[in-house]
Amino acid sequence: MNSSMFLEMKSISKSYNGTKALQKVDFSAEGGEVHAIIGENGAGKSTLVKILTGAVLADEGSIYISGKECRIDSPLVAQRLRIRAVHQHFSLISHLTVTENILIGNLPVTSAGFCIDWQKAHTIAQNVLERIGFCDLDVKARVSSLSVSQKQMVEIAKAVSVSPKILVMDEPSAVLSQKELDRLFTVIRLLKDEKVLVLYISHRLNEIFQIADRVTVLKDGCFVGTIRVTETDKPALVKMMVGRAIEEIFPDKVSHFDVEALAVSCLGRADVFSDITFSIAKGEILGFYGLVGSGRTEMARCIFGADRLTSGKIVLKGKPVNTSSPRRAINEGISMLTEDRGHDGLILFLSIRDNVSLASLKKMTRLGVLNKRLQNSLVIDMIKKLRIKPENPDKPLRALSGGNQQKVVLAKWLMLETPILILDEPTRGVDVETKHGIYAIIRGLADSGAAVLLISSELPEVIGLSDRIIVMKEGQMVGEFSRWEASEEKLLACATGVTSGRGGI
Repeated sequence: MNSSMFLEMKSISKSYNGTKALQKVDFSAEGGEVHAIIGENGAGKSTLVKILTGAVLADEGSIYISGKECRIDSPLVAQRLRIRAVHQHFSLISHLTVTENILIGNLPVTSAGFCIDWQKAHTIAQNVLERIGFCDLDVKARVSSLSVSQKQMVEIAKAVSVSPKILVMDEPSAVLSQKELDRLFTVIRLLKDEKVLVLYISHRLNEIFQIADRVTVLKDGCFVGTIRVTETDKPALVKMMVGRAIEEIFPDKVSHFDVEALAVSCLGRADVFSDITFSIAKGEILGFYGLVGSGRTEMARCIFGADRLTSGKIVLKGKPVNTSSPRRAINEGISMLTEDRGHDGLILFLSIRDNVSLASLKKMTRLGVLNKRLQNSLVIDMIKKLRIKPENPDKPLRALSGGNQQKVVLAKWLMLETPILILDEPTRGVDVETKHGIYAIIRGLADSGAAVLLISSELPEVIGLSDRIIVMKEGQMVGEFSRWEASEEKLLACATGVTSGRGGI
């Protein structure tokens, strides 16, 4: 390993209850570079950076910064070394304001020293946000009122506010629009110019080639290799990650849909979206695309009953239905995989078994008594179907990687077997190979007669899977495309208001 490197991690190993997460991994990076770390879910990426940030202790190995060995045995030690992280799962405090979250632990006090100087604090927070291009956030707003993408902006601002020497970004773009992603890349280039080492973890290979200088590949907890991005390409990186060549192939689509499954008319929620009218047939995958703030997620949550509609009606099998709560929606045959798995999709302290079966306990009970043998059998089948790792249903969910947690959320709703399934960002944080498995499952659901409403921010995904696509902008439907008409250019132009998109369907 090159001793001139700013950061060196030597022979890092870590096991969880006998499962090897990292096996003698060597990793090095230079100051002032953007170094990507990639690999399938469970490859050890998050474990490696958790060790660097003091969140997890390595079983063996050593860490050197500027040639000096450092024992990073707590997040506090990492912070003193000016190592900061933007994790997949938000570390924000919901009931506090944007300012309080950005400056937590560093809030300025008045000259008397007895109370916080709020005017100065808000000014500092606003300056941090302006510096990184996120000046449209209200620093006095409570974090609980923010969208997922806005929370991600606050996380980034909090990490950048302390002028880090090493900044870890774990899937930072997963909830950002293209415009926000461009802002993020501007921030990263600014940090790079200031000689900050940025460690960038992402499953989106396009981003790696846009922003990274070098890329390190991990597989099954082992180091595979490090290479400059100018000396490789996507197929080569995918082969390093999965051990074989793999291409982005989506399942074949169906051409004709005859039986209506769901129809909505003039749906609205005050100041969020309005006049949403569409129908979806049995066996159809209806895609929804739009930039962050377009109202896609909010519309879907209202159909599922998680939020209240202020106008409009929902029709199933030709009859108006009341879906004013998730319980009512489920009883009517509608289920929903939510965008924010950590907040409203999973219970992290429960086991895989409990999380997968959470929505389906009714089918596993008789006279109020849970049939544990049936529960275990159904959960194990779902674990195998989605290749959830580890396969032990007793494992607490917090021990799983982000991608495997996403598969648990999907398993929970697949087990319910509702005829209408809403999927909001179903492959967020999922590796390349696992995506293909999920794509096949989604198409299989449609082929079996389910109506699938798919929300995705990834253009190749929404185009590759959908039979028909609706585009939303600022709470309105602004375009509709058949699968033959849709292209990335057309959808993006429609979503940004460059063109209208009422295609001939």
